[in-house]
Amino acid sequence: MKAISYSAYGGADRLEYGERPDPKVGPDTVLVKVRAAAVNPVDWKAREGHLDSGLEAVFPVIPGWDVSGVVVQPGVAVDEFAVGDEVIGYVREDFLCRGTFAEYVAAPVRTLARKPLSLSFEEAAGLPLAGLTAYQVLHRTLRIQEGETVLVHAAAGGVGSLAVQLARHAGARVIGTASERNHDYVRQLGGEPVAYGDGLADRLRALAPDGVDAAFDTVGGEALRVLADVLKPGGRLASIADGEVFSYGGRYAFVRPDATDLAHLAALAEQGIVTVHVDRVFPLERAADAHRLSEQGRTHGKIVVTVPWDTPDA
Repeated sequence: MKAISYSAYGGADRLEYGERPDPKVGPDTVLVKVRAAAVNPVDWKAREGHLDSGLEAVFPVIPGWDVSGVVVQPGVAVDEFAVGDEVIGYVREDFLCRGTFAEYVAAPVRTLARKPLSLSFEEAAGLPLAGLTAYQVLHRTLRIQEGETVLVHAAAGGVGSLAVQLARHAGARVIGTASERNHDYVRQLGGEPVAYGDGLADRLRALAPDGVDAAFDTVGGEALRVLADVLKPGGRLASIADGEVFSYGGRYAFVRPDATDLAHLAALAEQGIVTVHVDRVFPLERAADAHRLSEQGRTHGKIVVTVPWDTPDA
């Protein structure tokens, strides 16, 4: 099969397009013909070696954890899916090797859910990792409640935009930080936008004089101090980007594959409660350009890589 892979840690120039062995289908896995795979910041961080302390890399590594596609072969112990089913997945294993930037991926059944029919394959590919991250942080780490005020940092990004929608669906008031060019987008999602930069804490206090109940950081750095400063007494803080969150009394979160959570998100998408905005689409062979764009951190929604589609047959 055609795939993107890298044989050593490094920059985007390490990514190579070429032939890789077809994946083997284990008893609890599902062979998926890939239609689209989303790019996430964790992909290039893994490629640069930043996850090496926790995830072993078995080189060559095929990057990517997000996927949308069609089932072409269920494993012998799988009865949840059949040939021809359209699926989405957050296909993360406990090591780096068999990713989704390929024509086929053998996905553990625990990582998959049925694709929302209302979403294109490109949109659907952007839902699993970002959606699961937003859902699990909001409902398991921060435990937000109806009527609370929730602050989402980088509210126009892939995770942030879904967090705004999910928090609003839960009945919370949502304040979202974003560049001014994305303020209208944040409003469309249901959030109250506030600009980044100097004076952010003062602008946040003007919107929430009594402080916010919960704050969700997706960027790290100086933002953590600001978010901690505007919490109510007893307020909750979580970050998916910076372990320094512990020094502010907050919690660090790393998304977990969960088929039940993913099916719930797919149902919300099917109902139109959450939407996925695709900012840029690249063909598989230009995955390095997609990684470079993600590294800039300025996208509005998701970056997606598409795989040529001729026939659903394996």
